Amino acid sequence: MEDVQKHPAPVAMAIDRVGVKDLRLPLVVRDRAEGSQHTVARVELSVDLPERFKGTHMSRFVEALENFSEELDYASFKKLLADICGRLEARTAFARFTFPYFLRQTSPVSGSRGLMGYTCHVRGEYRDGRLDFTLGVDVPVMTVCPCSKAISREGAHSQRAEVRVRARFKGFLWLEDLIEIAERSGSSPVYTLLKREDEKYVTETAFAQPTFVEDVVRTAAKGLSEHPRITWFQVEVESFESIHDHSAVAAIERTVEKS
Repeated sequence: MEDVQKHPAPVAMAIDRVGVKDLRLPLVVRDRAEGSQHTVARVELSVDLPERFKGTHMSRFVEALENFSEELDYASFKKLLADICGRLEARTAFARFTFPYFLRQTSPVSGSRGLMGYTCHVRGEYRDGRLDFTLGVDVPVMTVCPCSKAISREGAHSQRAEVRVRARFKGFLWLEDLIEIAERSGSSPVYTLLKREDEKYVTETAFAQPTFVEDVVRTAAKGLSEHPRITWFQVEVESFESIHDHSAVAAIERTVEKS
């Protein structure tokens, strides 16, 4: 049958990235406490397209994904992207997996247990046999405004913020490591389940350590810099301000030199 995609393009211009997104994929992710965890990823796949081709073969992305092992790790991700390059005669292949990851959380006083969900990201670009691989997670925290606390006779404004961490690393990096670094950076972690005694503790703890968005991003960056396996990171904090109709944001990106 005629391969229309390989016809000359009417506009002879190379495309940086073309492919498919919002595919769904069952996934097995390593879990530090339980060994592994089953989840479902939203998947985006793409390749570069030379100027001489009219189009790419979209069905081949799905075929490559059908051959992907459900277990997510560096080796399986690299194998998937190498397979995509081969199937689509591409020099560069890109993939992004976005998935929920759950940890069993213990409330600080009552010891009540509840599942806390985090949005996680794995991103990779494969080119000339080399994989650039990034692991990320979005973590909610609570912040109390230091300025509001300092100038107010009663209380201070508090809000939820989101710490978005992306990291490159040597060896293996647990998602839990990134989550813990992010949660320590705010005035308090956010909990799924709190009894009254827990709510009292969380409120008092958070108000005892107020944090600007600048404090949160610096503390998170310090923790990421000190992690023995992280070689590069990007951290962005967005504070969903409770007394404003806008958010406050701060970001730090660094390459970490390891001795």
